[in-house]
Amino acid sequence: MGKLVIFSAPSGSGKTTIVKELLKRFDCFEFSISATSRQPRGAEQNGVDYYFLTNEEFKERVARNEFVEWEEVYQGACYGTLKSEMERIWNNGKVIIFDVDVMGGINLKRLFGEDACSMFIMPPSIEELERRLRGRGTDAEEVIQKRVAKAEFEISKAPEFDHVVINDKLDVAVDEATEIITRFLK
Repeated sequence: MGKLVIFSAPSGSGKTTIVKELLKRFDCFEFSISATSRQPRGAEQNGVDYYFLTNEEFKERVARNEFVEWEEVYQGACYGTLKSEMERIWNNGKVIIFDVDVMGGINLKRLFGEDACSMFIMPPSIEELERRLRGRGTDAEEVIQKRVAKAEFEISKAPEFDHVVINDKLDVAVDEATEIITRFLK
């Protein structure tokens, strides 16, 4: 078993953008591709952004105990971390970097303790979060409203993470995350 770095945040906080920047900065990282039962959005690709499974496939894999953790994040949309994905990355001698929902991040930290560094990416405000979600242009209005409502609950979970990074200015947030990770890896 190796080390892992966990990023969680409400949808629209910028965690995926931060993770992509960190993958460029740290050669030791490999991204853990989550499995999901939701449909691809935009240009998302199976095996690159997510492993896209049907609801039935997802439930079968849960029944076979193939997930380290999983959660029904939104009704009918499950997300989880496959054990085989973690083993693949550790077998490559890499540190796993996760971009997961808030409860998934909390669960991974509980499971891996001191071998995990967990970071919560905090939006500057709920209003800014909503603006970012609208700016994506990938979600219907009702989806945006669900995400904003859920964000308030997710923000209440921030104290359960090792670190909270406010993403007001992307370059500052990436630099702060870089410093935290550098200390963790030493």
